[in-house]
Amino acid sequence: MYAFDYHRPTSVKEAANLAGQAEDAKFLAGGHTLLPTMKLRLAGPASLIDLGQVAELRGIERSGDAITVGAMTKHAEVAGSADVRAAIPALAELAELIGDPHVRNRGTIGGSVANNDPAADYPAACLALNATIVTDKRRIAADDFFQGIFTTALDEGEIVTQVSFPIAAKAAYAKFRNPASRYALVGVFVAKHADGVRVAVTGAGSNGVFRVPEMEEALGRNFAPEALDGIAVPEDEMNSDIHADSAYRAHLVGVMARRAVEAAAARG
Repeated sequence: MYAFDYHRPTSVKEAANLAGQAEDAKFLAGGHTLLPTMKLRLAGPASLIDLGQVAELRGIERSGDAITVGAMTKHAEVAGSADVRAAIPALAELAELIGDPHVRNRGTIGGSVANNDPAADYPAACLALNATIVTDKRRIAADDFFQGIFTTALDEGEIVTQVSFPIAAKAAYAKFRNPASRYALVGVFVAKHADGVRVAVTGAGSNGVFRVPEMEEALGRNFAPEALDGIAVPEDEMNSDIHADSAYRAHLVGVMARRAVEAAAARG
């Protein structure tokens, strides 16, 4: 690990000021990606700005027809939230499937969304639930936020402050996990809204999280697993690695989508 300056602000304003003044600064949330890469000297920021003491970035609130989650809220807090379980149980269940207890009690929703790992779970929830990512500068629709593997619409020094999830009529998440890391080899989040259905896939696509319009249209006509019969995602757009080749991932997208629809439909 290379030498760096360490900062621990207590407000979003202070963190933003530090980012503007410090040379080659990186924000630290849960640290599950940044710290290992620093230890391997694959990353060497000159300054780390730890957001752990910024109280305004934590918390969960239900307001009207949306659940808003502060960026520094931990996965375990989302999983255990009575408000989330009552309003969007699929989101709580997704959080409960992330990593292991150590990861869930350290990792944060804001860090996951800002990092946009291609096998992360929250990006699929954001897309399917039509979430809005709120920063210290603006509000960004999930469809515009995720732009490719480890790539988002965030500008340099921009801070994710919260994520707002509209409450869907029905929703569910089905995940095929790597048995060691528990990352998604394929994860599919399905959400039925008043104006249509959204289907988002993580872990499978060669360009990161993505939506499946053909599935959305079919489920908009008939929200049932059999509506997906005959619909497949292109193999040449899937990841292929030592864990699963592109053909297997393409097949799993269909399987997980059907499981998610079945689970969502069963909620009545």
